[in-house]
Amino acid sequence: MTIYDMTACVRLIGAWFLGLLRELGRMFLFLLDALVTIFRPPFKFKMLMRQIRFLGSKSMVVILLTGSFTGMVLALQIYYTLRKFGSEALLGPAVALSIIRELGPVLSALMVTGRAGSALTAEIGIMKITEQIDALTSMALNPIRYLIVPNIVAALIAFPLLTAIFDLIGIYGGYFVGVKLLGMSSGTYFSQMETFLKMEDIRVGLYKSLSFGVIVSWVCCYKGYFTGYGAEGVSKATTSAVVLSSVLILIWDYFLGSVLLR
Repeated sequence: MTIYDMTACVRLIGAWFLGLLRELGRMFLFLLDALVTIFRPPFKFKMLMRQIRFLGSKSMVVILLTGSFTGMVLALQIYYTLRKFGSEALLGPAVALSIIRELGPVLSALMVTGRAGSALTAEIGIMKITEQIDALTSMALNPIRYLIVPNIVAALIAFPLLTAIFDLIGIYGGYFVGVKLLGMSSGTYFSQMETFLKMEDIRVGLYKSLSFGVIVSWVCCYKGYFTGYGAEGVSKATTSAVVLSSVLILIWDYFLGSVLLR
């Protein structure tokens, strides 16, 4: 490789890195603008209620299905593992801790991202390419207040509630497998859970669900707000929003679990 080729390679890497920094900076400023706007009246309660319904109640079916089968599969696999050590009585706390601390917040966020986050990006993206956002600006209306803030606040409300429902359904899914199918005592399942499950574990799941709500609403709104023009631009923005949200959820989940909430 010649010196010219090495220089060109370094320039390409540098240009990519600078572009990444610009994108991260623009995303951070976008989030900062939205968070500041949240506390500036007037508040759009009607839009907020509509987005809570969109993100929350319309995601109930997928949350119920995912939560129930996650608890059932988890109980089935953990039971056979615990039986090798003669610790079947710990099935209840094992299922509860796994779901409440980890699987509930993560899987709920991923399911809502796939169902509602993609639609949110496409909706805002279509408004962008049809110049509806420009029309709001020309009428001296802040698009962030009307399009972004209701989604972020709705996600902060809906994600913890959906996670709580997921946790409850998942625990009862584990109960169905452990007690009804595998013959475990129902008293043992719940009494051991009460012994090992602490309030700190519930708070961990709450913190995670709140942070995931910010991540999903932020990324999906940002990708839709700055989408490229045409149908191809909207499709790329939607795909990018779902992939980036899912990756950030997993990365942030590890960061919270290993650094902040040990």
